[in-house]
Amino acid sequence: MDDVPRPVFSHFGICVSDLDRSLRFYCDALGFEKAESHEIGAEFARLMDLPDVSVTSQFIRRDTTAIELLAFHEPVPFGPVERRAVNQLGLTHLSFRVRDVAATVARVVALGGAVVETSRTEMNLGDALLEFVYCTDPDGVRVELMNLGG
Repeated sequence: MDDVPRPVFSHFGICVSDLDRSLRFYCDALGFEKAESHEIGAEFARLMDLPDVSVTSQFIRRDTTAIELLAFHEPVPFGPVERRAVNQLGLTHLSFRVRDVAATVARVVALGGAVVETSRTEMNLGDALLEFVYCTDPDGVRVELMNLGG
């Protein structure tokens, strides 16, 4: 096992219902930048475990973090747009450190996301005030915003 190279993280993938809306949300609210884009067809159907596929793969990047927004044309995306329970197995949320929680929440809401008001949490840790809040992207993906007092 020692001679096997360790995996290197590449990206998160998120299925979106409206690529333009999701680009505005992640770029304008959370500071990502539009990067490479690919039109994907039948050559990836087997990998995606689908009989056929037509999808736009749009990468967005911020620092070392990459997200692949997947806008399916065929088959049509499905599923609830409500946020998943945080204790549901699988990916629970994306988390971002921000300097100004209130300003970032305002941008999130203005760009099609929602804030989970009941999740607002503040803690005093010595001289620092820590702030946390859960939001969702336009398709219900849970996004945590946190200011760690710095």
